[in-house]
Formats: sequence, structure tokens, C-alpha cells
Amino acid sequence: MNQELRRSPLHERHIALGAKFAAFGGWDMPLEYAGGGVLREHAAVREAVGVFDVSHLGKVRVTGPGAAEFVNACLTNDLARIGPGQAQYTLCCAQDGGVVDDLIAYLHADDHVFLIPNAANTAEVVRRLAAAAPPGITVTDEHEAHAVLAVQGPRSAEVLAGLGLPTGHEYMSFAVAPLDGTGAAGATGVVCRTGYTGEHGYELVVRAADAGTVWDALLKAGEGAQARPCGLAARDTLRTEMGYPLHGQDLSAQITPVQARCGWAVGWSKPAFWGREALVAEKAAGPRRQLWGLRSTDRGIPRQHMAVHLPGGDRVGEVTSGTFSPTLRVGIGLALLDTAAGLAEGDAVEVDVRGRRSAMTVVRPPFVASSVR
Repeated sequence: MNQELRRSPLHERHIALGAKFAAFGGWDMPLEYAGGGVLREHAAVREAVGVFDVSHLGKVRVTGPGAAEFVNACLTNDLARIGPGQAQYTLCCAQDGGVVDDLIAYLHADDHVFLIPNAANTAEVVRRLAAAAPPGITVTDEHEAHAVLAVQGPRSAEVLAGLGLPTGHEYMSFAVAPLDGTGAAGATGVVCRTGYTGEHGYELVVRAADAGTVWDALLKAGEGAQARPCGLAARDTLRTEMGYPLHGQDLSAQITPVQARCGWAVGWSKPAFWGREALVAEKAAGPRRQLWGLRSTDRGIPRQHMAVHLPGGDRVGEVTSGTFSPTLRVGIGLALLDTAAGLAEGDAVEVDVRGRRSAMTVVRPPFVASSVR
């Protein structure tokens, strides 16, 4: 029997907006909304502002004396590079270098780190951290205690400012702020300069009980900025245009940070983190495969698991993510390509699209210029 899907605290609001739902990471989440669709929602984020419910993302709190030092000894990136009020992209790896999950770490203080992993991997991240935690360090799964709302697009600051929320902090930083301007009187939330779209944007972490009030206020305040509720389908096209990896496709237990070009999120000089020995060895030897972008030169659209070939020749890799780019109006994708094939940017390859060879060019993402800052 299938496990019952979890629901966002905004589920009824999504129904009222005519959302089409899909299972994602064990949650029943909006894929797209009536009157919008993927293309309009994607365009809203690139041109104005889109509001996403991403409450399916995990929430994990690590507290106690030395909490930050403990997290830093487990996850790949170097938490010592940032200070309180800053966030960092990092990875939870297995001892063989495979990626258990990628996540964002929010450093509140030396004794307080808040983590946002992916929905499907939250329990495993919690299990691993809890098993490794020394006495005095507490790892708490707060998955359903909070909602996460992403406000993304060139007019996102305008929407938040209209509700009295902070907007001037730097990329990958956060502020704890009162939510009085949203109608959630007496409540506070965390306003993060983070996102998964490549646009200037924010992610709000609020109590689940305040989610409906904040959601309504964001959409109301965004009317003048042409804000539109957006689902996970647009989130996927937006992140693919940026070349951002999705765990389970471009990163996984079988795909290491070195292979996925995420070595920038590894603190190579740190004395310890999970998977360090394996990753250092792989980096020194060179990966047997590496993630590249593919851009279609005909009408083909690459999709996950499609084979990549040399023109008229041997198989040299596999597509990990693929979609139609609403911005570029062509098919784009990410693919793991064998390093032995010697492929480089600008080289031609072919993707087996349902039995037909489709011509594509090897590129280095992003496919669309980033505006996150």
C-alpha cells in the first residue's frame, strides 16, 4: 500500500486557485495553476515575480554548544567561511562520495544551525546527523512545523517591501523579521536571499500556522507587480535554465560532487567531512564522467535517461535532466558524459529521442544569464 502523501498547510488555497497536483518527495504539491500553465508561470518569474509554495522542503534544527562545528565536520562546504546571518549551499555525502542530499545551511550562531534539505531526503539527513551527534548536540526534525514560500523575480523586492519585510540584505544571507505587515501579528519569520530560479528573490521560512496569512498577503501585495502563483513545473524549467542540479537526477548516491561540477561546494582544505577521502581521491584522479549542458540544434527535447552519442557513433553518456526552455524556445538538458570521450564545449552530440537521433551541442550552463544578485 502506498504511503499517504503529506500536504502543505496551503493545500486548500492551492485547490481554490485551480492547481494541478503531483506527488513530489512524498508530498502532494501544486504542479501548475489554472489560468497560468508552465509557460506563463515561468515568464512571470523571469519578467516580474512568482510566488511558490515549497513547504515540502525539509527543515532541520541543530542546536547545542559547538553545533556549527559539528555540522561543519559532517557536511562538505566550509561553514567557517560564513558568519551568523549567512547561508551556504552544501552537501551531505556518504563515505564513498555519493550525495545523500544537497541542502542549504543557515548559520544563526555557533550553537544554532538551521538546515533545509530536500523533501525525500530529510529523514535520512536527520538520521545521519543524529547518529553522529556528540552529547549536548540536538538534531530536531521540524519538517512540518514550518512552511517555505519562495518569492522570485525582478520585482520580488517590491512585493516584500510592500509588506514591511527586509529586502536589502546580500545574496545568501537572511534576516529574522516580524510578520506584522502580512497580517500575522506577533509572529516572526526568516527572510532569506536565496532561491532556485536564477532570479533576484527571497525564501520565507514561517510557522506552518502563519503560512496561509503570509501567502494571501504576498499575492495581494504582488498584484501591482503582476505576481503569479507558480508550481513545481515552472520551478523545474527555471532551475534547468540555470543548470542547477536536482537531487535524484543530477546528484545522487551514484553521482558525486566532483562528477556534478559541485566541487565549489566542498571545503577541500577542511580536515574532515563525510566522504572526504573518496572525494579527494576522485578529484586527484579525475572523474570518469562529468556533467555538461546540452542545447538542441533541431526540435528535439532531451529527457532524463535518454542516451547521448557521438554523431553517428558510440554512446558516451546519459541525460540527467531535460526540458523545453521557455526563455530560449529550444530543448535543453544536463547530461553526464564520459570524460574518455574528450568532449568539450561546442562539440556536437546526438541524443536518442524516442528512437531518433537529435542533434545537440555541448555547452557549459547556465543556459540563461543569472540575475540572483
